[in-house]
Amino acid sequence: MKKGFYSAATGKTPAARAPLPAAETSAVAEPARRTWRDRYKRHEKPLLFAAGAALAAGLFASHLALTPAPLHITQEDIDQAVARTLETKPLPSPAVKAYQAVRSSIVRVRAIGDGLEYDEYAPTATGSGVVIVDRGVILTSLHVVTGASRVRVQFEDGMESDAEIVTRQPENDLAVLQANRIPDDLKAATLRSARHLIEGEHVTAIGFPFGIGPSVSHGVISGLKREYRAPQGERNLSNLIQFDAAANPGSSGGPLVNAVGEVVGIVTAILSTSEKGTFSGIGFAVPIETAAGAAGLPPF
Repeated sequence: MKKGFYSAATGKTPAARAPLPAAETSAVAEPARRTWRDRYKRHEKPLLFAAGAALAAGLFASHLALTPAPLHITQEDIDQAVARTLETKPLPSPAVKAYQAVRSSIVRVRAIGDGLEYDEYAPTATGSGVVIVDRGVILTSLHVVTGASRVRVQFEDGMESDAEIVTRQPENDLAVLQANRIPDDLKAATLRSARHLIEGEHVTAIGFPFGIGPSVSHGVISGLKREYRAPQGERNLSNLIQFDAAANPGSSGGPLVNAVGEVVGIVTAILSTSEKGTFSGIGFAVPIETAAGAAGLPPF
């Protein structure tokens, strides 16, 4: 008898079990495979998301590892960079900035006074002015147009126009003109109160000295709240700005401009020891708040 297991219930040794047919084995494995596919499909999106996140994290970590550490910039580095820039590209002077800011607002003022206003050889006086309202309102010095039977102004683009005297303020030597014709792109100058000016501050005077111009001269404020009395005694002005930028006959009425191109005064007089009254280093300007008041502009 073959060896086998003994059954206590029957007292017999059971016969050996025959193996399952191949078809039945396949039938058992198929449900198992379907179960794994179903599980994969149910978890496919979360698995892909997790894999993508892991890849992104890996790439980010690699980027951080390869990126150099940021440089620590010191004040010395900044100073050296500024110095190199100034050596290769110097900044424009205050006079350049001032002139560029107001050049389109500067006008030549020509006063004809003998009644022969249409005669090109008639005696004329030449002065300067500045547009303060873009509809053609111009500030100038009263003594430039006093006694004129006709006033002509010339703008930067060469256009000329007659102008009317709309306001006279003898106590401050100011006159306000209104041009009859103006350029299409006429710009008014920017005005700035003179109350905050200090001695030594850069200023630029722009006008038509001896009829030549526009001419630019540069200097500093020499003093504030000065008084001036004309040699003949016809003018006694006070609260003036004293400056040392070159000014000559014909400069009167032109603007005195600060370093950023704002008009702070109107040139009115020069102090000279020569008989012709030419530049000697002391000029005077009416503060712009006084001048703007003559034009009816609101106070600063």
